[in-house]
Amino acid sequence: MEHCDEEKLLRMKDRYQNIPVPEAARVSVAAGIERGKKEKRRIQMMKMTKRTGITAAAAMAAIVIMANASPVTANAMEDIPVLGAIAKVVTFRTFEDANNNYEAKIDIPKVSINEKDNEKVNRSIEEYANQLIAEYENQVAGDQAGDGHYSVTSSYDVVTDNDQYLSLRINTTVVMASGAEYVKIFTIDKETGNVVSLKDLMKDKPDYITAISDNIKKQMEEQMAADDSKMYFYNTGEDAMDEFKQITGDESFYLNGNGEIVIVFDEYEVAPGYMGAVEFTIPKAVAGI
Repeated sequence: MEHCDEEKLLRMKDRYQNIPVPEAARVSVAAGIERGKKEKRRIQMMKMTKRTGITAAAAMAAIVIMANASPVTANAMEDIPVLGAIAKVVTFRTFEDANNNYEAKIDIPKVSINEKDNEKVNRSIEEYANQLIAEYENQVAGDQAGDGHYSVTSSYDVVTDNDQYLSLRINTTVVMASGAEYVKIFTIDKETGNVVSLKDLMKDKPDYITAISDNIKKQMEEQMAADDSKMYFYNTGEDAMDEFKQITGDESFYLNGNGEIVIVFDEYEVAPGYMGAVEFTIPKAVAGI
């Protein structure tokens, strides 16, 4: 009896696998697979949120397209979820401009946690974006000859989204005579809705500045010893005024998937421009968390 059942299942499987598929459907499926591959590559290139997957990336793309329907500034779209019920991040508005050799595209995100509009956080985010916009407009207004060049591009992604914290990373590239990359991270305590600084996070660790600074110096030394192409402003033998000495506690940071602190420095801050914005992961044993 058991043998007959097994043969019956095999016959059913064979019939299923040999069901004729219409050519139009076959082409549609193949096109869908190819679109999926391209979307996956685009997500990797843009460093989108690691845990949102292709669906969330597609949602983010749709948000950006709708936000850009207006040539300069788009309206708020608070009701479009990106990260789920606990935390949402959407493109609140986008500033865009193109004027001769001047270009700007600044995406301004808006955060809501537990269905509440985090007004204080969003005000800080918007103030930061407005500084970028004001600097761009000053450059345009100050170019009387009209032969200058200035561009600013600012986008964002979520680098932490766990039970306790949401970290929103804003990446800005400014190009004038040369380019510079700036990073601003807003790490938000989901329980209080407040932005948490490195000082706040480490307030119970009185020696954290020394401990973390020494670890960063150690990482710099190890990286330079292992790779001749890497260079940091530490133990260079050059002007000591420019060398990295210690952190201040005001640096941008986020918590990675292992719960480790990752400190991010702007381009040119602790290394030459070709190194870009650099990050250092601080072991838990060093940070004491």
